[in-house]
Amino acid sequence: MKLNELRDNPGATKKAKRVGRGPGSGTGKTAGRGIKGQKSRSGVAIAGYEGGQMPLYMRLPKRGFNKPNRKKFAVVNLGLIQKFIDAKKLDAKAEITEDTLLEAGIIRRKLDGVRILAKGDISAKLKLSVTGASKSAIEAVEKAGGSLTVATPAAE
Repeated sequence: MKLNELRDNPGATKKAKRVGRGPGSGTGKTAGRGIKGQKSRSGVAIAGYEGGQMPLYMRLPKRGFNKPNRKKFAVVNLGLIQKFIDAKKLDAKAEITEDTLLEAGIIRRKLDGVRILAKGDISAKLKLSVTGASKSAIEAVEKAGGSLTVATPAAE
């Protein structure tokens, strides 16, 4: 078989119906769109329109609420901090703050602060100072012999 012998299976492809090509074609003049009305014209976008009836998406009740002043924290897992200490990218003896985490490349940006979560194991004795931390993360750091202080940011 050669490239020029490749063909689709018979009946797999159909020719596109050419509309508006005279009365002999069966779809001449109005091209199967009927006479007059919005849908016979070009540029029609009526998805979700129900002919004046209240559309379904407006009939359904609204749910939930998005808090406009919600705080968004940069999340760091303890296992990741341990990984960076093992790779000598973080100094375990010095105090680890949000700025040191940023410099080491653990987080991209501080957002509204940094929050420590307890995923992964920590074995290094650390002195952490961050905006937030889960209870289990605080316990895990103290169990390893370190300390984790949660400093609330200045109210804006």
